[in-house]
Amino acid sequence: MNQSKLLLWSITVALAGFLFGFDTVVISGADQSLQQLWHSSSLFHGVVVMSSALWGTVLGALFGSIPTDAIGRKKTLIVIGVLYVIGALGSALVSDPWLFAIFRFVGGLGVGASTIAAPAYVSEIAPPEKRGRLVAMYQFNIVFGILMAYLSNFLFSNLDLGENTWRWMLGIQVVPAAIYTLMVFTIPMSPRWLMMKGRYEEARAVLQQVNPEADLTELTAAAQADNQHKKESLWLKKYRLPVLLAFLIAFFNQVSGINAFLYYAPRIFAIAGLEQNAAMLSSVGIGVVNLIFTFVGLSLIDKFGRRQLMYIGSFGYIVSLGLVSLAFFLEWKGMAVPLFFFLFIAAHAIGQGTVIWVFISEIFPSHLRAQGQSLGSSTHWVLAAAIPAAIPFLFDSIGASWVFVCFTFMMVLQLLFVMFMMPETKGVPLEELSQSLIKEDAS
Repeated sequence: MNQSKLLLWSITVALAGFLFGFDTVVISGADQSLQQLWHSSSLFHGVVVMSSALWGTVLGALFGSIPTDAIGRKKTLIVIGVLYVIGALGSALVSDPWLFAIFRFVGGLGVGASTIAAPAYVSEIAPPEKRGRLVAMYQFNIVFGILMAYLSNFLFSNLDLGENTWRWMLGIQVVPAAIYTLMVFTIPMSPRWLMMKGRYEEARAVLQQVNPEADLTELTAAAQADNQHKKESLWLKKYRLPVLLAFLIAFFNQVSGINAFLYYAPRIFAIAGLEQNAAMLSSVGIGVVNLIFTFVGLSLIDKFGRRQLMYIGSFGYIVSLGLVSLAFFLEWKGMAVPLFFFLFIAAHAIGQGTVIWVFISEIFPSHLRAQGQSLGSSTHWVLAAAIPAAIPFLFDSIGASWVFVCFTFMMVLQLLFVMFMMPETKGVPLEELSQSLIKEDAS
């Protein structure tokens, strides 16, 4: 096995996750400045200015499977890089809230499509025993991007840039976006996508480079069997179980409140009584905790398995969100809320953060993998758009304490999902895993 090529290609594709993370939360540093600049109402600011990228992400997630299957994982990843560049540059240069929203929307298209193409690509080049760690590198890069966005925002907020500070915060993303776009040209086509297109010799050549121990005869036979069913619908009864699993893990990921918090961390810390600079610095702390515990999850996912990490994460969610709710009810000031959120982020990083993209990329057959990724990703991003959009209004109307009570209750339901529905996928070849879920559903 050529470990260096496998690692290099996986890291290159995972850089799409870095841009995902950076793009998602970099807006948090400009949140209050943009609302003051354009004199926006809470509703307009939440739905149009702050959530425009997320609405683009929804569209990218809904339709990203089309280019991922039609032109391939690699070419789709290149297009994603171009979208990131355009979105970052445009949003930093405009002076109108609607134009700003359009460019953020373009960047969001790249985020949504990346959640389909990147995990699918890495899962299709990785051997079963390394698949969890390699696919989870995408998530690791997401949280690394989040940390870099928080740190970048903090640094720019302490420079004397005046009213243009927010432009620098958003525009700096052009640099990593351009680097990623150039790097992704160097990776090969996905071997399983090549097999899906009947290009078996090209697929074998790629597999020989990264996993020469793979049973090429068995993989070819499985690909040929898949090709006989390539016009099947994801909504056939026999695929009901993987469809339900993908929907539920994505649903619970967002009703934890994770994206709402990442978007509004400085605002939430300000409500808890921290001054602006302390709130911004605490946001950097969130990024550090996220990175450290994602690394822990990355090191454990192929040892403990996906299900065990979800148990750890679910219990951590319930405890941390319960404490956050209590802190707001009792009006605890100072560092209590940031510390509880550090625990929340640690629970998310070890559990859902590490598992979600790995799990969804594993449970569908090759000819439906992109569509299955699209289902899970679009569920994730519809909620990721809707929940943060509602946060300013909900904080004003029912208060932060009750918002976090709702998130806590949903994590109790996630724990029940893990206990009674979620299968373990650790170390099982993709073809065998997808068939076992189909048979399980049909039995």
